[in-house]
Amino acid sequence: MTTREVAHLVPGVSVQGMEPRGFMVVGLPTNFYADAQPSIVSTTLLGTPAEVRFTPVSFTWDNGDGSTTTSRSGGATWAALGLDEFSETETSHVFDRAGDYTISLTILYSAEYRIGGGAWRPLAGTVPSTSPPLTASAKAAKTVLVADDCGRRRISPGC
Repeated sequence: MTTREVAHLVPGVSVQGMEPRGFMVVGLPTNFYADAQPSIVSTTLLGTPAEVRFTPVSFTWDNGDGSTTTSRSGGATWAALGLDEFSETETSHVFDRAGDYTISLTILYSAEYRIGGGAWRPLAGTVPSTSPPLTASAKAAKTVLVADDCGRRRISPGC
């Protein structure tokens, strides 16, 4: 058995997300993450019940600006990582220019199979799966210094 023979069995498509949601700030990290988990797909091979176990081993985001980001994990939200917004993560990317970008994610899965409940046997190679793309706009942000705390006193100049 080969990875080519089980490629059509790849588990459901992973959903990717981003923070901030739906937009990027030029010059600041945008955090990307995916929910891919190991999964088992049942099938029949030569009339015998079989299972294929897929485990994500690599996540590659095409950032839509000519660059890619690759990691061994699907990342997580800033909150799940215990980080402040706009913190760098292993799956983040900084966009240098304003514009609209389409970000796509390809996940590579290792595969193992077993027939009739027997032992798991590894398959050589990996099986790719592409998630639906995200489309978002990168906008330039301007900051100003203000004399007060805008969270408490929104009428201050610059708030």
